[in-house]
Amino acid sequence: MVRLMTAQETNTHAKDDGPTTHFGFRTVAEDEKSGLVRSVFDAVAPKYDLMNDLMSAGIHRLWKAALIDWLAPRPGQALIDVAGGTGDIAFRLRARMGEIGPPVTVCDINAEMLKVGQGRAIDKGMLTGISWACGNAEALPFPDMSFDAYTIAFGLRNVTHIDQALKEARRVLKPGGRFMCLEFSKVIAPILDKLYDTYSFQVLPWLGGLVAGDREAYRYLAESIRRFPHQEALVARMGEAGFAQTKFRNLSGGIAAIHSGWRI
Repeated sequence: MVRLMTAQETNTHAKDDGPTTHFGFRTVAEDEKSGLVRSVFDAVAPKYDLMNDLMSAGIHRLWKAALIDWLAPRPGQALIDVAGGTGDIAFRLRARMGEIGPPVTVCDINAEMLKVGQGRAIDKGMLTGISWACGNAEALPFPDMSFDAYTIAFGLRNVTHIDQALKEARRVLKPGGRFMCLEFSKVIAPILDKLYDTYSFQVLPWLGGLVAGDREAYRYLAESIRRFPHQEALVARMGEAGFAQTKFRNLSGGIAAIHSGWRI
C-alpha cells in the first residue's frame, strides 16, 4: 500500500526543498512527484485494468474506442503510446492497423506497469507487434521526428511538468504528425458534476481499497483529476507547445475529453 503524506508533512517538506508542484491536493517538492506517482502505480499495477472496468462500469472502453476512431491510424504509420504501460491503447492500435508496419511503441516511466503490459501481450499473442520502453514523458528516449502519431491516455495529469511533456510530444512527432490525449476533464453537466464528485471522493477510494488493496492510491487519482487543466486550458497549453489545429471533444458530459493537435 502507498502511504501518502499528510498536507502538513508535504507542505513543510516541499517548502524546505525549493520548487514545488501538486500531488493530488498536496504540495510536494518538484523532484519528488515522479517518485510518488511511480509508487502509486507500482501499487495498483496488478489490478489497474480491472479497476478501470469497475470504476467506469466499462465506459473507458468506449472512450478508448472513440480515441482510436478519431485518430484513424493507417497501416505503416509509426505510433507511440506514452504512459500506456499495460498496453490497452497499443493493443487497440495494433488491431486496427493489422500486422503491416513497424511495432507500436509503448513508453511508460513505470516498470511494473510495463511488466503487466508485456504479460498481456503474451496472452494476446502480440509478441512482435508492440515494442516496450521505460522512459519519462518529459524526456522521451527517442530521436526527433520519430513518429506519425502520439497518444497518451489518462497519463498526462500524472507528469510533473505538463508543458514539458507537450513539448516532448511535439519533438518526437514528424511534420504532419498528430498528438492525441484522452484524459479525465471538467464535467459540464450541472447535476452530473455533483454526482461525479460524490463518486470520486467516496466510492472510488472505497473501491480501490476493496479491489486493489490501496484506498490512498485511488484518493490521489481522484484528486489529480480535479487538478488537471480543464478542456480550454489544455487546448491553450497545446498551442503554446507548438501544436496547430488544436481542438477537443467531450465524452460522457465532460467526465473525459479527447484533445487533438498537429505538428505542422
